[in-house]
Amino acid sequence: MPPRAGPFKEGFPAASRVKSPASQGGSQGSPGAFHPPQPCHVTHTRQPTHGGGRRAVARGGEAAGGGPWRGRSGARERSSLATAVAPGAREFPEWLLHRLLNIIHTPWRMSLLRGLLGMELIETSVRLFLDFQEKLASLDSALILDVPLGVISRIEKMGGATSRGENSYGLDITCKDMRNLRFALKQEGHSRRDMFDILTRYAFPLAHSLPIFAFLNEEKFNVDGWTVYNPVEEYRRQGLPNHHWRITFINKCYELCDTYPALLVVPYRASDDDLRRVATFRSRNRIPVLSWIHPENKTVIVRCSQPLVGMSGKRNKDDEKYLDVIRETNRQISKLTIYDARPNVNAVANKATGGGYESDDAYHNAELFFLDIHNIHVMRESLKKVKDIVYPNVEESHWLSSLESTHWLEHIKLVLTGAIQVADKVSSGKSSVLVHCSDGWDRTAQLTSLAMLMLDSFYRSIEGFEILVQKEWISFGHKFASRIGHGDKNHADADRSPIFLQFIDCVWQMSKQFPTAFEFNERFLITILDHLYSCRFGTFLYNCESARERQKVTERTVSLWSLINSNKDKFKNPFYTKEINRVLYPVASMRHLELWVNYYIRWNPRIKQQQPNPVEQRYVELLALRDEYIQRLEELQLAGSAKLAEPSTSPAGPSPMMPHVHTHF
Repeated sequence: MPPRAGPFKEGFPAASRVKSPASQGGSQGSPGAFHPPQPCHVTHTRQPTHGGGRRAVARGGEAAGGGPWRGRSGARERSSLATAVAPGAREFPEWLLHRLLNIIHTPWRMSLLRGLLGMELIETSVRLFLDFQEKLASLDSALILDVPLGVISRIEKMGGATSRGENSYGLDITCKDMRNLRFALKQEGHSRRDMFDILTRYAFPLAHSLPIFAFLNEEKFNVDGWTVYNPVEEYRRQGLPNHHWRITFINKCYELCDTYPALLVVPYRASDDDLRRVATFRSRNRIPVLSWIHPENKTVIVRCSQPLVGMSGKRNKDDEKYLDVIRETNRQISKLTIYDARPNVNAVANKATGGGYESDDAYHNAELFFLDIHNIHVMRESLKKVKDIVYPNVEESHWLSSLESTHWLEHIKLVLTGAIQVADKVSSGKSSVLVHCSDGWDRTAQLTSLAMLMLDSFYRSIEGFEILVQKEWISFGHKFASRIGHGDKNHADADRSPIFLQFIDCVWQMSKQFPTAFEFNERFLITILDHLYSCRFGTFLYNCESARERQKVTERTVSLWSLINSNKDKFKNPFYTKEINRVLYPVASMRHLELWVNYYIRWNPRIKQQQPNPVEQRYVELLALRDEYIQRLEELQLAGSAKLAEPSTSPAGPSPMMPHVHTHF
């Protein structure tokens, strides 16, 4: 069947700028030319997009390794190029897909790059095509594969010119969200060259002096997510400043600490000069500052980095005095509790590089506890093991032992256990708490934010959780750019680690144990993680607030919270019951923790995706029915009031009665 270019022009206006292969004039094998290798399947489907029109959807077959790809359906943004497998696919030559790729990388359609790619270019014979139809006949709906370019971690060429065997030549793509993709191509005409070059260029824009897509995204929402978090308002909500704590702008130009926010809350008795002297004794100048204050007993959670003790056991009188001042902000406590997130042996080892911990000899009015949470490298290797056991195969016969060997849930347990200790110490009023790890931007953020989530019900609302993430993670300098590698091709970078993913996993564990305590649902958490990698929004870009200020992120990009807050109903938990001042203490036992299947195993082609909870669905329906009845009741009451207000022309008699409305509620 000959290709029909019309629908492509309708769906992709830039197509008019791209010359046909015949008019390109390139010779066989020349880099700039497109040549028609073997055909693959392309179907045009009508799907709503931001720009309107019809979308061109590439149709492929199964991924190498067997089993159909099962992906997420739903709204497709204009920047997404989805691929699907469905009956009734038309057969088009592969050069048309290459032409489509050429359209995608033209400047006019740069916005499309965020959502590319899911094309599996396979050998298309009648037999394989019929096999696909037989396999698809058993499926409920079309399969859709939608991969934002920002999710791609590594692109590798598979096989060579002499490779033999089915699916032995093509591209392997490793993603940051637990999935791997394999595109099997024909060897004739170097069919993968253009695909590899384009994908590499736009999946890793920083390596090619290109902007990250968030700076090109022109989406508009009816809510501005950048206004969600205002530090002054958040501290005011906590009752700050007060007689013991003050707000300081000493870091206004990020001169005290370039990885801290501009606004800090510190003890009232500590002067700005005191803060500068303390900064010299804390790693990266990250001094102890307040994160949260208990509304009743006034104990606090304070965060910082490790002291620079070193092998010689240095001391700093200003730092020691400063911690004493923190303790004395609540005169009912005699000791300041210090939680060092690291294992004891790691803290001791850090002395060799100039770090260390607070010794009993130097800090007489403090007690120190180690929480045994491992470093970023251990967490990275643990997640790799999780990926190995869930993708592409799940070994049912050894599932429990395989899961145990990853140690992932053990790490989740240790993080939750540490946060519980922090929350319990503050809630009981026994002591204020200081939390740190090495630099205070990984494990420290996990512990403070989880403890605050347990203590303060405000953070369990959608808006409150967004503020929690903005405050404890984004503004206090969790190194998102280094840990995620946005737009960076160096997939082996030792700084990469799933620290924020681990935090969200802990939140999910809590939501499972307290199903009515959180306003948000599982989709909310998964959406946050998806856009942690996607580079569609500016929310998680860069390592610290000062870098975002320099790049004018809030002016040049869209916030993730704009997407979520413009359609909150999609992310709400129907079972949510608002409770004030209820402290949550999750059970951090291995018997009560479980692998988050809907996140970690959602891409596995052999695992049937879990259907929505029927109880939850029915509850949502009942809530909608209740709202409908309430609206009807209000309409009847208004109608009755209007009748009562009309002048009566009939003889005097009993006043009319408003009809009694019966409802099921």
